[in-house]
Amino acid sequence: MKLVMSIVMCLMAGCMDGLMPTDSSPNEKPLRVKTTDDIGEFKGDKQVIKPKVKATNPIMAPLQAYEPMKQRIAGLGIEHAVNLFHATEGRYPKDYEEFMQRIIKENNMRLPDPAKGFSYEYDVVNHKLVVVKDGGE
Repeated sequence: MKLVMSIVMCLMAGCMDGLMPTDSSPNEKPLRVKTTDDIGEFKGDKQVIKPKVKATNPIMAPLQAYEPMKQRIAGLGIEHAVNLFHATEGRYPKDYEEFMQRIIKENNMRLPDPAKGFSYEYDVVNHKLVVVKDGGE
């Protein structure tokens, strides 16, 4: 698993050079990843998706790994911010509103847009960001 993650990170690092424009034309803007700060409150009524890399084809492995890795990285950033809050305050955010204000808004945190049909929610009880499958799809 670590080997697959290492390969994906190396491939992604090598591909990033091609994403930036080579000329400095004032009319062209660099490619931007769409982000969001739309995080709902997890109430246990939706299916939680565990971001696991399932590389079934060696050629397509980087593409298959992209979405799960994006979700994991987003979760790590939130986890780190929550742990810093816990270290400084001696407690976790008491509710969803405090999480949104003290963790997301005060730190100006933005997460990469989840894949279509999925969304981010904060699990107050377990102090974790989860990815859930939207009920309508």
